Amino acid sequence: MALIGKNAALAVALGIGAAVAAGGAIAHDDVMPKNANAATKAAYARHENFKKLGGAFKGLNDELRKPSPSLAVVRTNAGVVASQSRALPTWFPRGSGVQARPMSEAKAEVWTDAAGFTSAASNFQTQAAKLTQVAAGSDLDAIRAQTRQTFMACRGCHEKYRQEKKS
Repeated sequence: MALIGKNAALAVALGIGAAVAAGGAIAHDDVMPKNANAATKAAYARHENFKKLGGAFKGLNDELRKPSPSLAVVRTNAGVVASQSRALPTWFPRGSGVQARPMSEAKAEVWTDAAGFTSAASNFQTQAAKLTQVAAGSDLDAIRAQTRQTFMACRGCHEKYRQEKKS
């Protein structure tokens, strides 16, 4: 009987711990306000777009690590990277930085060095377009090499235009 009591107490303690942890996670979740203005909506949309872009890069890398990668999966993810790269410059309307969303990772340099940011975004678009061209073929070594080039072009913005994630 004492064993059942201990197991029940442990289950209750774990349940309470899980509920407290979940409540803490919800309290710290960065949810878009219901009355968000256009700049705030853009900041939240940008975050979702970058998640989609990151997912496509992850999908590419995961697939290319397999002994026999699926070219269909590679091509699909390369297409997502390319389409996201073309849209990326529209994700940064003025006022959509930390003033619109405190959790934003966009540095002020996105707007204060607009020419540099535009150049970096253009380089990323060029590399992503090359990736879709190479992925249309079947040379896995060339696809891997261009995936790296495209990733490096994407990452090229991070140091100057992206701050570390805020917790």
